[in-house]
Amino acid sequence: MNPFPTKEELSAALAARCTKQLQGKLQSSVIAVCGLGGLGSNIAVCLARAGIGKLILIDFDRVDISNLHRQQYKASQIGMYKTEALAANLLEISPYLNLTLHPAQIQKENISLLLSDADIICEAFDRAEMKAMLVNGVLEDLPDAYLIAASGMAGLGSGNEIKTKKISDHFYLCGDGKSDVADTPGLLSSRVMLCAAHQAHMALRILAGQFDC
Repeated sequence: MNPFPTKEELSAALAARCTKQLQGKLQSSVIAVCGLGGLGSNIAVCLARAGIGKLILIDFDRVDISNLHRQQYKASQIGMYKTEALAANLLEISPYLNLTLHPAQIQKENISLLLSDADIICEAFDRAEMKAMLVNGVLEDLPDAYLIAASGMAGLGSGNEIKTKKISDHFYLCGDGKSDVADTPGLLSSRVMLCAAHQAHMALRILAGQFDC
């Protein structure tokens, strides 16, 4: 017996929740998630559950025991490439999801090569210099793509401080805009997930034609 619903059954169930028209838009969309840590793995799970048709997953790293407290991996996946581990988990959630995996590091020189197919690009890096490189590269090389980045999600501050701001027509920024890991108790799964949910939700709003925050 097949443990999964058919593609038609799953599509119908999703359409019943968000309308057939919106489900069709989500199913035909391509979203890239750059960095598959606490932000990126949670963004990908949200998007897979929403019925996004294709995800491009990019990260050169492997699952480590230190990742388990805030990232969407299992203890049994320690040592696996994050791209492969997350792909396995996402396909348990959404078995007909189309995935492209890049176990590679994004650099200025390969931004267009890796991301040119994406309608929306979610920045989910830990390091400020990588964030800046990706944001600048996308804005310069892929001006028609929508970019959703993050800044500030560390510590025990109120979850209500996490906001989504529209920076320009194709650029959004999620987070509290101020917290830094070095100045806080660290990255906690609940607050990181809040920021990831903001990024995923903004992506869904864009696909639904709602471009305000």
